Amino acid sequence: MMEKADSSQKLYKRMRLWEFPDEYVVEPTDGSSGSCLEISRVDGSMKLIDEIPHCSSLRVPKIRTIFGVIGILKLLAGKSFYEVFRLESLHRFLVLHQYAYGRKTRLTLKVTKKFYHAIKNLLPFSYRTYTREEQINRIWYVAEKQRESVGSYMGHPIFKVSSMKVFPCDHSLKNTPVGQKKMEAEFSALLNVAEKTPGLYFSYDVNITLSAQRLHDLGDESKLLPLWRQADPRFLWNNYMMEVLIDHKLDPFLLPVVQGSFHNFQAAIGKDIVDVTLIARRCNRRTGTRMWRRGADTDGFVANFVESEQIIQLNGCTASFVQVRGSIPLLWDQIVDLTYKPKFETVRLEEAPRVAERHFLDLRKKYGNVLSVDLVNKHGGEGRLNEKFANAMQHVSGDDVRYLHFDFHHICGHVHFERLSILYEQIEDFFIKNRYFLLNEKGEKVEVQLGVVRTNCIDCLDRTNVTQSMLGRRMLEFQLRRLGVFDAEESVSTHPNLDESFKILWANHGDDISIQYSGTPALKGDFVRYGKRTVQGIVNDGVNALMRYYLNNFVDGTKQDAIDLMQGHYIMSVSRDMTATSQKGGIEAIASFPLALGLILTGLFFATLSLGRVRHDVWNLLFSLIWASISLAIAALVKANGRMFCNRPRLHQSRR
Repeated sequence: MMEKADSSQKLYKRMRLWEFPDEYVVEPTDGSSGSCLEISRVDGSMKLIDEIPHCSSLRVPKIRTIFGVIGILKLLAGKSFYEVFRLESLHRFLVLHQYAYGRKTRLTLKVTKKFYHAIKNLLPFSYRTYTREEQINRIWYVAEKQRESVGSYMGHPIFKVSSMKVFPCDHSLKNTPVGQKKMEAEFSALLNVAEKTPGLYFSYDVNITLSAQRLHDLGDESKLLPLWRQADPRFLWNNYMMEVLIDHKLDPFLLPVVQGSFHNFQAAIGKDIVDVTLIARRCNRRTGTRMWRRGADTDGFVANFVESEQIIQLNGCTASFVQVRGSIPLLWDQIVDLTYKPKFETVRLEEAPRVAERHFLDLRKKYGNVLSVDLVNKHGGEGRLNEKFANAMQHVSGDDVRYLHFDFHHICGHVHFERLSILYEQIEDFFIKNRYFLLNEKGEKVEVQLGVVRTNCIDCLDRTNVTQSMLGRRMLEFQLRRLGVFDAEESVSTHPNLDESFKILWANHGDDISIQYSGTPALKGDFVRYGKRTVQGIVNDGVNALMRYYLNNFVDGTKQDAIDLMQGHYIMSVSRDMTATSQKGGIEAIASFPLALGLILTGLFFATLSLGRVRHDVWNLLFSLIWASISLAIAALVKANGRMFCNRPRLHQSRR
């Protein structure tokens, strides 16, 4: 049984970080009477203290304001054991502590069942003892520089992480080997990437990982628990990082954080004021970048799974409507290889029915009835993937799970998105039957959402957001009629202020999700934002498509490593993983796209230069052919080995 939290023990909303030479001290400064948290900069140990250590003239501390603590990240691999004490202030505070073992002194590690299962596939060992070589200590902390209030959820303020800064502490680096210092620098570089994580939100007072319906259904005893205990672990961005701090019973410091999106607006409809909020919650089970996290894992968790909740508040009533999006729940990849659109590759196709079944079983448990709307093309690579998805769904479909394919590009093209009304006509019965969540003026439950529409395309970004915004608009009209604000003939489009604000709401929502997954705003955003395709929108889509190509091929590998590191999806090894690139041979050891491109351009330059001088000396024709041949040979080599010239995750574990 979980212990109840002291109702008087709330999350600390403001703290002071004291940076002493040998320790950090986190002091609550929001009027709370709690103890201070001390973290050693020597060995990473933590304890609660009653007062700030004495400040002598020789150890004057630096002082910063912080707003919360996020958690701890533990890393283990090979024959090394690491703990990353990740105390993140609201924008965040991180402490890293590592141990490496390897010589003659034997050491027994106590490994929990959960921890053992997390590492057993990565670390081939049959017993739990290691030889000890040395102990290395590292500490980093990430302190918040800013926080931004973005609105309220169920009457409670919501904040956004607006900037972070990593401060390394290297007390123990002086006497460590060169190889480990190099590893330290590479690890720090990943933390620098991680500090740019976009779209992090939190609240001190309400659990934003739960939809309004699930929050309302939360039992009275559960509502007395700390926010992190109430949270849905799927949407708790720092779920993995909180474990060690939880063991230390530091509830007032632990701040639940969600990655996603949060936007709202108010609009007048006659004498009534409607407040509309749109929240996105990203799942942490298969997080990553666009090309390096595709499809599902063997447990049925899919890439880019996002729960979007649209909430309206009007005249004391609250209505909520939830939709979800997520990658096609099969084992498939689309590995970058310098081509504009890499091939889709399915993996272990015989497992497709089981993976899809696990995915939809989880959806049924969480949301009730499920309507899966598949927006991919019928032809080409997408068509082959669609065929495999449709075949897998034959084993899953039933009374509570429906599958519908809608060829978005064939029916709507690139400009006729109003033809989505054809899709709505096909799903209207499910839409109306499964309803929405509604509380009346007294806070009493009047309606319950019984099912969810699950939408996917390939990226689950552009076509998906256009479709979800259409469904959100239909539901808003449905709810406003129920509340007596709209008559039977009224629609959102008949109220220009409401219409414009609603379009902007969903356009921003789509951009946020797209930036977190692909690195750019959503494509087709002009239709969501303005209700039509525009020349500027088409140009922007072209620019964003090229930017996605660049990020996918030359940036996202490192970003994926940073995500895997912070989310606990990877266990790191000093001896093997961070030095893996130095052990590669052949083309892979020297593959560098900037170098190859430079050589190609140099060859073409000299070929052109020699060709221009042929009339003076015929030998220049031969030189021109030689230089051109060199350029073509290098280009052919790069094309044939495209994957080796891309920025790939170094910590990525292939599922083949």
